[in-house]
Parts: sequence; structure tokens; C-alpha cells
Amino acid sequence: MISTDSSTLATPSITDLWDRVFGTQPVPEDWLVIVTAAVALVAVGPRPLWRLSRNAVTIAHEGGHGLVALLTGRKLDGIRLHSDTSGLTVSRGRPTGIGMILTAAAGYTAPSLLGLGGAWLLTAHHITLLLWLATALLLVMLVMIRNAYGALTVIVTGAAFLLISWLTSPTVQAAFAYAAVWFLLLGGVRPAFELQAKRRHGGAPDSDADQLARLTHVPPAMWLFLFHAVSLCSLIGGGTWLLGL
Repeated sequence: MISTDSSTLATPSITDLWDRVFGTQPVPEDWLVIVTAAVALVAVGPRPLWRLSRNAVTIAHEGGHGLVALLTGRKLDGIRLHSDTSGLTVSRGRPTGIGMILTAAAGYTAPSLLGLGGAWLLTAHHITLLLWLATALLLVMLVMIRNAYGALTVIVTGAAFLLISWLTSPTVQAAFAYAAVWFLLLGGVRPAFELQAKRRHGGAPDSDADQLARLTHVPPAMWLFLFHAVSLCSLIGGGTWLLGL
């Protein structure tokens, strides 16, 4: 008769899961890195595609507002994502001060900084860890979503990350992860230029740049310069890492 211990049986599965998430994965071929960059560039280029793909940038934008609000001690009331790719994050706390400034500045910089962090993880060959971290962040964000369209968008995006990380081959995981990071790096550049164009024609009077100007008495143009600097530097740095340069 063979005796089995349930704790002994459970240990290998936990170990395997730990190794799967926190271990390293094979380095993808150079052609895959270049193809995923091209796919991401197409996704942020033509206006019809950008209208659809910009929803992912909005998730990162509003998630950035929400995360920094919590980190600076503000109370996060909720996040809304709209079908026109706009969004709204509502937090409570002091209406002025460093917490409010950082929260307002986090939106336009979040996609690029997330892309830069993702590029660093991919350079360290932590492909599965990146996919699981993205899933975890989306799950946390889902709790704070306050409208149906926003919930649907986050659920679909999170499900894609989870299913890819759990069910597909290492090559497919690598392709998806590299495409997502390239998209954040490239897609993080365009919104600041769009905001600049709107403001030039008298639009977006209550944009993040204008709110920051009222909070800090620094002209909106300087905040736009900051948004451009963060997005372009993240693209250059992250792209250099991804291409192995």
C-alpha cells in the first residue's frame, strides 16, 4: 500500500506555478521583436484603428491617475471609461498640494512609463511575469470602475492577458507581451500631441495640463512639454532595450 500526503502533492504545483511566473523565458528572435513593433505602430497610426486601440491607452491613463491618487493618500471614488476613448477618475482629498499635482500629472505619463517598465521586464526575460502583473493591475482597476462600458473594456483586456499567459506557447506569449509594450511606448506619444492640437484650437479647457497650471501657476505649455519629454524619452529608452541596442 502506498501512502500519499496531500501537502506533498500540493508542493510541486505551487513550485511549478512560482517558477512559471517568476522564472525567465527564452529570448525571442529578433524578427519577432521587429514585427511586433511594426504591428504596434500600425495600431497607433491610422485614425480608424487608433479610435479602437486608444481605449487601451485610456485604461493606462486613468489607471495612472487612480494609482497615484492612492499612493499619495487620496481616496479614490471611482473610474469611468467612455466609448469615445475619454475617461474620468474621481478622487477625494486636499484640492491642492503635491498629492493632487502628482495625481493630475500621472495620466499622460502613465502609458509611457508602464511601457518603459514593461520593456525592462522583457529585457530581463520575465515575459510571463509581465503578463501576470498586467492582469493583476487590471483586476485591481476593475474594482474601481463605475460604468458598464469601462467594466467591459477592462474585463476583455484582462482576460486577453490572462488567457495568453496561461494557455499559449512561449512564442505566442512573447509576441503578445512585446506587442503590448511597444504599443504602450508608441501609443503614449500620440495623446500629448492630440491635446496640444486641441488646445491650439481652443479645445480641452479643463485638460490635465490646464488643471496642473491652476494648481502650480506653471503655464500649461510647460506641462505639455513634460508630457512630451516623458513619452519620447520612454520610447527611446524602452525601444533601445527591446531592440537590444
